[in-house]
Amino acid sequence: MSEKEKMLAGLEYDPGDEELLILWHHAKDLANQYNNLASADLQAKEELLREMLGRVGKRLWITPPFYVDYGKNIYIGDNCEINMNCIFLDDNRIQIGNNVLIAPNVQIYTAFHANSASKRFCKAEDESSFVFAKTLTAPVIIGDDTWIGGGAIILPGVVIGNNVVIGAGSVVTKDISDNTIAVGNPCKVLRANK
Repeated sequence: MSEKEKMLAGLEYDPGDEELLILWHHAKDLANQYNNLASADLQAKEELLREMLGRVGKRLWITPPFYVDYGKNIYIGDNCEINMNCIFLDDNRIQIGNNVLIAPNVQIYTAFHANSASKRFCKAEDESSFVFAKTLTAPVIIGDDTWIGGGAIILPGVVIGNNVVIGAGSVVTKDISDNTIAVGNPCKVLRANK
């Protein structure tokens, strides 16, 4: 099993793997190009998004700057808006439904590391080698008709349902059910969303 296959399966993998680093650098280059395009150059933006992401739905609007790890593991539905300065660490699948609003400074993480420091790092092959931390992943899924408030952080493995509002600054550590408004750190359901 390749390191990429391990990564997508949620198994411990080495992010310093040559294949993964090539994909990672390619995505960073595409994101950099996207972030530096003229604001009104909508055709070039769409072309870059189609090259960078796994799926680009109809009527997608992403305001730069926008940051990804691999890009290809991000699947976005129709009629979505992602505002500026969002960070999507897509070491596993990030699936975003239709009619989703994502406010500025939202961070979506699919990667995490062991709690024990002794289990986090491999040994360096030589004195000049950078040693990446051993990494695990879990997908993040965001349902239809959902609004993620500014500065929210969504942790690995979280499923956010349909017709949900996540309050600004929330840290989403557990699944959030359909038709709810949830806020806080850790994020908890406040009330029903009608």
